[in-house]
Amino acid sequence: YTPGVIGLTVDQRLLRAADLFARGHLRKQVKDPELRTALTPDYTIGCKRILKSNDWYPALQKDNVEVLHSGVTEVRGNKVVDADGEEREVDAIIFGTGFHVEDMPVASYVRTRRGQTLEDKWEGSPQAYLGIAISDCPNFFMLTGPNSGQGHTSMVFMIESQIEQVKLALDARDANGGGTIEVHPGAEKAWNAKLQKRTETTVWTQGGCSSWYLDRNGKNSILWPDWTWRFRMRCKRFVANHWIARPGKRAPAEPEPAKAAA
Repeated sequence: YTPGVIGLTVDQRLLRAADLFARGHLRKQVKDPELRTALTPDYTIGCKRILKSNDWYPALQKDNVEVLHSGVTEVRGNKVVDADGEEREVDAIIFGTGFHVEDMPVASYVRTRRGQTLEDKWEGSPQAYLGIAISDCPNFFMLTGPNSGQGHTSMVFMIESQIEQVKLALDARDANGGGTIEVHPGAEKAWNAKLQKRTETTVWTQGGCSSWYLDRNGKNSILWPDWTWRFRMRCKRFVANHWIARPGKRAPAEPEPAKAAA
């Protein structure tokens, strides 16, 4: 059972059916009440990424598996130490700690026209117009940029939509002499203010968890907080006054070949 977009983005009461289904699955596969309690989330379903598996709970109940209730704080030789100070010998350590999405590596290398890195410009909360264009970055476009990620459907749909908007922007640039084009800072600011207002009702900000969907400032700078068809329809429309196009030098026209004398 997968909760729909309305439950994730508008009304968490609609997630109740998914929550009951998940808890029923847990009760069916984990008979030990103590272990079941340890595995029961204390946040609204959908607040973190929903993983579907028939093998996860049985794996945790094998004889050679122990579920720790506190995190690992230290490694001493071939032993790991948990938050209670207890040591356990291990043969290998696998770090499966999640994702770093908002602190994208490219932000340290791409600079604006004024020489500022995107990392400094964003100050921990990435933002872009339609997830593709950043003010003061002429002729620079991203795909799957800030607030265009998905928690419930295909990223290919979003990428195709963004490509259409990029093409419209490039066509506008070329029509203006083939110079540069960049999003207007006011349009970028208004777009992201609207997004952050929209994300206030979503489970990702109201669900009571800390996840990789949120940046270090507590903002959702990763996921698109609405219907994907609305994003596609918006990307089909090019708003000229949301962009700054600067003309370039047009290539000189090739001279016509000389006509042969009669």
